[in-house]
Amino acid sequence: MARRQAADYEQKRDVIMSEAAKLFAKKGFDGASLSDLAAACNMSKSLIYHYYTSKEAILYDVMSAHIDLLLDVVHKLAKKDGPPHELFAELSKELMRRYVGAAASQKVLLYELTNLPREQRSEIVGKQREIIDFAEDLLKRAAPQTAGDHARLRAQVMLFFGMLNWTHNWFKPSGPVGRDEIADMAAAATLGALQGS
Repeated sequence: MARRQAADYEQKRDVIMSEAAKLFAKKGFDGASLSDLAAACNMSKSLIYHYYTSKEAILYDVMSAHIDLLLDVVHKLAKKDGPPHELFAELSKELMRRYVGAAASQKVLLYELTNLPREQRSEIVGKQREIIDFAEDLLKRAAPQTAGDHARLRAQVMLFFGMLNWTHNWFKPSGPVGRDEIADMAAAATLGALQGS
């Protein structure tokens, strides 16, 4: 007979994921050991293995949980009607709202992708591309004159994500400029660069 899961099974996995994100962000995936993670979680190493088969499996869950939150923004906005420039500004705000408070997960997503097995890496990259493609489509509709210059449009999209993705390095939620204002700045700079072309 199969062993039943404890009532707090998912909560324990969430604790492991949360601590792993912080540990991988601080030490890097290669520099962080399962012993380090067990200590951070106040668990034994063998108990970690009860919830996860490997360090790579934990890394995948950290990345997958974070990218799915970002992709959820895209899926919700894709169902909305409205001017594309307004939807793009909303996309910027909603992504920024998910980045704030998830700096460790964002850093892991940006820097540790190569440590995933190929199939899982392809899955995460596919989700990243879906987010990028959605942003590009909004921009193409907001600035139709750029539709024939795919290379320039894609470069502008990547610059936009560069602005948002690295806010974990410097943004302070308690600072004088709020997250929504930062998001508005990024959206306005991107739209302005394209609409002025």
